[in-house]
Parts: sequence; C-alpha cells; structure tokens
Amino acid sequence: MAQVQYYGTGRRKKSVARVRLVPGTGRILINKRDMDDFFGLETLKLIVKQPLVLTETLNNYDVLVNVKGGGFTGQAGAIRHGIARALLKVNSEFRGPLKRAGFLTRDPRMKERKKYGLKAARRAPQFSKR
Repeated sequence: MAQVQYYGTGRRKKSVARVRLVPGTGRILINKRDMDDFFGLETLKLIVKQPLVLTETLNNYDVLVNVKGGGFTGQAGAIRHGIARALLKVNSEFRGPLKRAGFLTRDPRMKERKKYGLKAARRAPQFSKR
C-alpha cells in the first residue's frame, strides 16, 4: 500500500523549498541531512518548526525537504512557507491559525537590482568638488 504524502512548495528571496510531509516521528531532513547539521543557528531551527508547533503536529510527521538557492535565512523562511502549505493539505482547518501567524503569506521582499551610474542599488559614487 502506498504511503500518504503531502507536498508543499515554499519560496523566500531566491530560495525555493520543496517539502514532503510523511507520517512519522518528527524527524526533519533538509537535503538528506539532519536539520541540526544543516542549520547552525538555533533561531533558524525555530523558524522551520513554527508551523508544526502552532498546529501541534511536531511529532506526527517526518519532514523531507529539498531546498536550493539563497542563504540560510532565506532557506529557513522558504522551508517554513512550504511546511505551512503542506499542512493545509493535511487538514484545511489549520488555515485560520497559519494565516493569522503569517506563515501562508509569500514574503515579497527581494534584493533590489543595481542601477547604471551607481555602484550598487542606491549607492552613488563618492562626490568630489574638484
């Protein structure tokens, strides 16, 4: 018999996370590595667990994540977004609490592009009178 799986895609800045929720004991694997090995900072681990803690499903599902692009913070945000979307497929009653916590909203903030005539997005060359 096929095992039940719930999918969710999360995005943040340049990061894209493909998340699978599988009934299990609460293990979180990110790119085939344990979450503790993947993220060094404790705050990033908390960010990833937030949707599971909110819906009280932390020990009910194993979370299998494939994430690419961006940095550690963006990847943690993308994983949180993907887990929240996958939890919606588990139970649609989770929508209210997840929405109020802001886990279902795609954060639109992106890096601003560099403009011509400038050294960075807004940084102008140093002014000199002569």
